Amino acid sequence: MTSPHRDLPSLDLETPALLRVSPLLRDLQERGPVCLVRTPAGDEGWLVTRHSVLKQLLNDERIGHSHPDPANAAQYVRNPFLDLMIADTDAETARRTHTESRRLLAPMFSARRVREMEPRVAAVVDAVLDDFTAQEPPGDLHGGVSVPVARTVLCDIIGVPPQNREHLTALLSQTAVLGDREGVQRTQRDLYAFVGGLVEHKRAAPGQDIITRLAEGGLSDERVTHLAVGLLFAGLDSVVTIMDHGVVLLATHPEQRAAALADPDVMTHAVEEVLRAAKAGGSILPRYATEDLTVGGETIRAGDLVLFDFSLPNFDERAFDEPERFDVTRSPNPHLTFAHGMWHCIGAPLARIELNTVFTQLFTRLPDLRLALPAGELAENEGRLSGGLSELPVTW
Repeated sequence: MTSPHRDLPSLDLETPALLRVSPLLRDLQERGPVCLVRTPAGDEGWLVTRHSVLKQLLNDERIGHSHPDPANAAQYVRNPFLDLMIADTDAETARRTHTESRRLLAPMFSARRVREMEPRVAAVVDAVLDDFTAQEPPGDLHGGVSVPVARTVLCDIIGVPPQNREHLTALLSQTAVLGDREGVQRTQRDLYAFVGGLVEHKRAAPGQDIITRLAEGGLSDERVTHLAVGLLFAGLDSVVTIMDHGVVLLATHPEQRAAALADPDVMTHAVEEVLRAAKAGGSILPRYATEDLTVGGETIRAGDLVLFDFSLPNFDERAFDEPERFDVTRSPNPHLTFAHGMWHCIGAPLARIELNTVFTQLFTRLPDLRLALPAGELAENEGRLSGGLSELPVTW
């Protein structure tokens, strides 16, 4: 699939701007609903650019995470951890495994269970803000609020003891590094060994957590470890990034922030608007076509790499009125940040509660909170799978 002689738009030509769609991505979106591009790994892939087509393909079983030859499959970026996400089984087996995983995990994030978590989330946010506001301004909201809140909530529900959480964060961070294959492979082994040790511990001393419930469900230690690692990897950086970006958006739109703080219903809509606007392209998950299919006049062949970008379609003018405008009253707001259909994020209800609680408590306790740098000077991380900010300096 790699054709070095073919002149294609390259996804690594531009450094992403904070909360803005890059000219390249906007151009690709106007060209068509799917565009053949060159990935940062140097391979060819089909980037899905438009809202209606992404929503359609998220329900299409002909696209999944299996490939007949994973070692030679086209890649979005070169990272050994992402390689683990490519199933080497046939498409039907991969679909059954995916469905079974969702069946096991979805009840643990049911509406009832998530409602029961609300007091715990509120207590976590309150304690973190106590520590954060005890210091003199300025402060780093990324390291002082977003990371500890997201880490504590996620580790509580999965079953990671407090004394192990900073070590886990370091392992997850190193696993997401690009350009250091050997280092990532070493960290990956350490991460699986670490989580595998937690699984053994939970079998001997069960708790009220996801690892315990999975272990009691008859799964092997290896399967429980793999599911738990996937939840930890998917659930930490993504929530931290949206939380950081949401603070930037609300801090720089004071009238809309005030409206959200004055009315819980508006805050609920504000969270959805943050989810829509928090990233403007680049939230990509690689998938593969398991059969030939035609999309937007283009023929995608079996084995081709298909790039699902869960943020660029949120800025599609065909689906959203003035998508570049941040509007906490936007309704309806059919963003695809949490994907859709069989790929919909099962942790979405919990993430919504975390975001609502942080935004409400943060700006209530620190009504004068503002960025310590102009938003344009906040740089996204490069060289990592998840991007995001490494620091968010604020003052009050």
